[in-house]
Order: sequence, then C-alpha cells, then structure tokens
Amino acid sequence: MKNIIVGTAGHIDHGKTTLIKALTGRNTDRWEEEQRRGITIDLGFTYFDLKNGDRVGIIDVPGHEKFINNMVAGVVGMDLVLLVVAADEGIMPQTREHMDILGLLGIKKSILVINKCDLVDEEWLELVEEEIQEELEGTFLEGAPVVKVSAATGQGLDELTDTIQQLMSDEVVAKDTQTIPRLPIDRAFTLSGFGTIITGTLISGTITREDVLEMYPIGKECKIRNIQVHGQNQDKCYAGQRVAINLSNVKKKEIRRGCVLAPKNSMKNTDLLDVKLKVLEDSMRILTNHERLHLYTGTSEILCRAVLLDKEQIGPGEEGLVQLRLEEEIAVKRGDRFVVRFYSPMETIGGGIVLEPNPVRKKRFDAQAIEELKKKESGSLGDVMELQIKEHGDTMITLAELAKVMAHSVDELKEYLEELEESGTIFVFPMKKDTYLWHRDSEFAVRQKIEETLQKYHSEHPYRYGMKKAEIHNTFLKKIKPNIFDAYIERMTGENVYGRREEYLSLPGYEVPKDAMYLQTEKLIEDTFEKAGFDFARYSEVTCKDVPQDIMDDILNILLEEKQIPRQTAEDVVLMMIDEGKVIRINEEMFTMKHLMDEAKEKIQNHLKEENLITIAQVRDMFSTSRKSAKPILEYMDSIKVTKKTGGESERVAYL
Repeated sequence: MKNIIVGTAGHIDHGKTTLIKALTGRNTDRWEEEQRRGITIDLGFTYFDLKNGDRVGIIDVPGHEKFINNMVAGVVGMDLVLLVVAADEGIMPQTREHMDILGLLGIKKSILVINKCDLVDEEWLELVEEEIQEELEGTFLEGAPVVKVSAATGQGLDELTDTIQQLMSDEVVAKDTQTIPRLPIDRAFTLSGFGTIITGTLISGTITREDVLEMYPIGKECKIRNIQVHGQNQDKCYAGQRVAINLSNVKKKEIRRGCVLAPKNSMKNTDLLDVKLKVLEDSMRILTNHERLHLYTGTSEILCRAVLLDKEQIGPGEEGLVQLRLEEEIAVKRGDRFVVRFYSPMETIGGGIVLEPNPVRKKRFDAQAIEELKKKESGSLGDVMELQIKEHGDTMITLAELAKVMAHSVDELKEYLEELEESGTIFVFPMKKDTYLWHRDSEFAVRQKIEETLQKYHSEHPYRYGMKKAEIHNTFLKKIKPNIFDAYIERMTGENVYGRREEYLSLPGYEVPKDAMYLQTEKLIEDTFEKAGFDFARYSEVTCKDVPQDIMDDILNILLEEKQIPRQTAEDVVLMMIDEGKVIRINEEMFTMKHLMDEAKEKIQNHLKEENLITIAQVRDMFSTSRKSAKPILEYMDSIKVTKKTGGESERVAYL
C-alpha cells in the first residue's frame, strides 16, 4: 500500500483550510490566533480516507507571505499538491511564489483546484480557468487535472477525491522504505505523562518502536517510546506517512524545527553545501558572489553566504555551481532540494539541489572542483561513491564513513562497491572492525612517489636491502593506520609491485650488487675477524682507507643478515651445522667467523660429554684467549642452546 501525503498551496484566503475541513471534517488551524484571524500561520495536519479505503495524510500550509518559512517546511515529503486558486480572484502574488517554491523543491504531481466556484458565474469561471492555465504554462503544473469546487457548499468534492485517488494509484511513486529512515522535524512539544513528542513526514525508510536513533544536528541519542500515525498507535511507521513519535532521552527545548531523526552515524553534520542553484526566471534579482541568503531545506531555515564557483553572477533563468557557507550546522543528503530567499527584502530568488552535503571549502573557478561537481550532478550513486573515495585519498575512507557522508545504508552501497572493485577503480581492505577504501588514482600517485624514492635510495645505498617499511609509512602514508598500511604492503608485494625482505622494502627484483667494492670489503672484514680468532675483533677495528665508513657498515649488515643463524628456534644447533654463513655477531661489538664458533661449539660439546660442567676459566684456557673473550663465547653458546647456566655466574652445563 502506498503512503501518500497531499499538501495545499496557494494565496492567503483562497480557502485552503476550508477545503481541507470540507474533505476531512477537521479544522487544521490549531492556534487560537489562527482561528480568530481566519488565516493559517503554522502548518496544519490531518487525514482523510479515500473510497478505496486508503488513508491520505494532509498538510495545510500558510498562504501569507510572512509565513513562507512555514510553508516551505510543510512541502517536505509531499507527493501531491493541491494548488488552490479562488475563482473570484484568480492567480495572486503568493500563488506564483508558492508555484515557484513547489517547482524548486521538486514536486511533480499536482491538481489545480479552483475554489469558491459558487461565488462566480460560469462565464467568469471559464475566463479565470483560461487565465490560470496560461500562468501554468512551462511549470510543473502545466497539464495538471483541473477540479472546480466550492468548499463552502461541497460542490466538486467527490470529483476531487476521485482525482486524488486516481493520481495516487496511477502516477504517484511510493517512497523507499528500505533505505535509512529520515524524519525532518516540523514540530516538537511535550505532553504530561509522555514527555517529548515530535512530528514530521517520514521521507524515507522505516522506524520501529524501541529503535534507538540520533537527533541531528544536536547529536542526541533518542529511543522511540511510541509511534502514532493519524492518531493511532503503531509498532512501525513507513516512508510517506505523517507521524508523531514519543521520544526518551531528549528534551523539547533541545529540539527545533529543522532537526532530523535518523539512525546513529548515518548522517554527518555540515556547515558547507555544494549545490546547483537556479535563479527564477521572473526574479528581479541577480545573485552575486558572497550574497547573504535565507536557506530552506527539509524543515530547516538557516542563514548562509553564497560563494559562486563557476560564474561571476547568476541572473534570472540562469543556474550555476555554488558553495553555501552556513551560519549553523545541518544534516542533509545528496539530492535534497532547497530554496533560497534574499536576506532583505525577504523574497524567493531560486533554489536547486544538493550535490555534495559534506564538502571541503572550495576556491572560485577551480577547474578540477567544478568538473567533480558536474560529475556528482549527473553521475550515478556509484559515480558519486567513486568521487567520495577519491577525495579521501590521503587517509582512506571506511565503508561506514562513506555511508555516513552519503546518507545511505551500507547495504545500499555494497552493490556499487563490488562493481568499483571488480573494475579496478578502488582498492578494498577488509579489516576486523571496518572496510577501508582507496581510489586507484590515489594509490598510483603514492606508488610513483615511493618508487622514485626507492630508486634514489638504491642508487645512494646500493649495499642495503632497501628502505625500512616504517620509514616509508611515516613519509608517504602517515595518515593511514599501521595495520591498513601493512595490508597494503602485503598486497603490493604479492603483486610484485614492491620487493620485501623482512622490514625492508625495495623495488621488485632488487639485489645487492656483489661488485668489486663489495668483495673487497667482505674480504677485509673476514680477514680481520679471522686474524682475531677467539680474541674477537670489534667492528671499530676494521678500517679500510679505500672504502667509506657508511659502505663498510652496509656490507657488514648484509653479511650479518645473510649469514647469521636464527637464535630463536629450537633447531638452532641443526641450522648451525648446515648454515653456509661466514660471520657471527657475538654481541653488539664483537664479531668472528662462523667456522671458529663451530669449532668452539664442538670443543665445548665434547668437554661436556666428559665432564658435567664447564667454566669461563676452562673456556679461556681451551682457546688460549682472555676471560674478557671467554665469557662472550659461553654467552653465545647459551643463546644457541648448547649450554645453560647453573649455580654460579661462571658455570655452565649442557643444555640438553
């Protein structure tokens, strides 16, 4: 079943409220002043039942120019508008302004209701209808059904309800109940024993009793205590229904018209909007840069400045790309409609559509920014997703954050996300708590910088395996979390984009050159360590006038990396026996040849087979060295699990 909202529009005193009372039997003027003065000041709400049993919500808007703000707030969620024109007056100024506003806000379906037909003769009625039809040419009301009524006598009311029923069945498209719920608030009040009550038209999604939602932009979490639709308690309410909701955890004074009730973290507050704005053709104003305006969107009214991005000015009938800089925060969605009025005098100048609800500040005439906004205007949801992901290239954006800034559910985005990933447009990094998204262009730009840096690094430091991964992270991708960076590197090394050796990254296929200098230095180091024997050599003792110190350091590190035996595994002894390495680090300062430590290990093992204990003094004598060198030998044997300490500091027994 469709849930349809019918609204009224038209000049003051053309009988909108009287018409609704005739249709429903209820007076929508709630305030004493409204009833005393006979004019509608604020929004009125009611309903009536069609002949087929469907229930239609009604919104009655004020016609007086002083209350245009209330009128605009009432248009939110309207599916069908009744443009009410009095037969004895015809089209009036507020009729035209209401028509303009309705068109700007995207209302598509309408019925022209000529009221007070009992006050004029047939000939006059024909003239008025002809005049009205001429006025409607070129507007969304052109070709709309015309129904002639008298709210006072009941004339034509059956025809009107039949026409509403027909349009509702055949032409009005039902709202999406599967997306995230959004309820712009048009009224908030309290009832004794119940607390805070809000009302509004649910423009999308479904709300269920006991749901916990968030009130934007105030950021207050609210629990749904009770739901009423047309005065009846309901467990759920659906897009297209007028609803009253009883909330807990929020006070009436915290809520204002313009607030939006939606799921937690489903929207993002903003004080900037990128929009496509059109100035009305019959406007007497020209919109210039930095003009102060009244912005109306949803049920919000906010002051703002208009920064013209692609034009020096926007004249009547013209449109342009504009960044609205708001004086208060609001929460809106791409595709939302808006109206703007001059700050003073208060007159409607134009309106349009939100292209980007969470933009960055833009400079005027920025070609790239303008091109991206044009894509957002004409592109699909997938196109806009791609642009949003691209805009967060330095940090990556999570799927949850993307859904938030776009005001869509995660499920709505997943289909497009798969397409973008399959086409190679984006990288997707699923993590434990969220999924991170990165545009291919952003990754490629970073990759080029990393490759250039690695090329330079290899040239300057040929005897290093590459740059440390942490250094690359801090240099190029420091805004990206370490675990996401690790996932990226793992993926790229798997695709042979980068080479990797433990903590070092290189260009793919890079090998340390075993050139003449390398071989010269290697021999020098080995000769020094060999000559030192079990007295061991300190690296500081290795000097070569033909080899710079930094190259000496690099080559030693390579010798150690390639030749050192892992000490952490249980297979250390076996690995020691089969390893082809040459250099062993005894401690931070002392080095020797591997074959010497193999010899030492064998002698110590043989000693322990004959005796249960070996001391530092015995090792000193065994290798004709000093106690200063003997102690590191035993400590090294401890590290490779040949020996272990027992009793005194200088005593060892066999590890096994």
